[in-house]
Amino acid sequence: MKSKKIKPAPYFPAFLNLREKKCIVIGGGEVALRKVKMLLGCGADVSVISPNIHPDLDRLVKKKALRRISREYQPGDLEGAVIVIAATDVKGVNDRVTQEAKRSGALVNVVDDPEPSDFIIPSFFRRKDLTIAVSTAGKSPALARKIRTRLEQIFGEEYAILLSLIEEVRSELKLRGIGVSPEAWQEALDLDLLVNLLKTNQREKARAVLLGNLKIQQISL
Repeated sequence: MKSKKIKPAPYFPAFLNLREKKCIVIGGGEVALRKVKMLLGCGADVSVISPNIHPDLDRLVKKKALRRISREYQPGDLEGAVIVIAATDVKGVNDRVTQEAKRSGALVNVVDDPEPSDFIIPSFFRRKDLTIAVSTAGKSPALARKIRTRLEQIFGEEYAILLSLIEEVRSELKLRGIGVSPEAWQEALDLDLLVNLLKTNQREKARAVLLGNLKIQQISL
């Protein structure tokens, strides 16, 4: 009798707050460099473990942007870590890192190997506080990058300005005790009109349109 194949569960999409949290990257090549930059960009407390590192990683170490342990990975290196990324090209090392990370309760990502990983890193881009991410569950990183590239052309910097405007309006309405339902917000966000106004530097008009769509009289921010 053939054993029933277990269908893999879908990934839970989440954005993690890693500010000042301990994150460890095993490996010192270009892939490790990319992961380190992502973690530093999120304010993480990053350490790299590798006997040899990319020149750009070395520069970051000299700037004290991260710590480096100049040797091969050893058991016990992952103590206290929240996130661990195994970015070596040696499967045996990655396997040992994965096993220790899981025992210690850290979330582990093995680069280019979703099966043992607790999470995968999507292809993403930022427009300040707006982050747009694409994942193919590790099945085709190339397709994820292709879709991300297309989305980058659609969602320009004006969306960051729109987000800032919405945040200002929401904060002021909350301060004044004015409640707006999620449905009302959805109806009020005429993206084409608002984005076109912001593209032509008509922020105040965009604000007036937003308030009008919310059926709220003009307020001073």
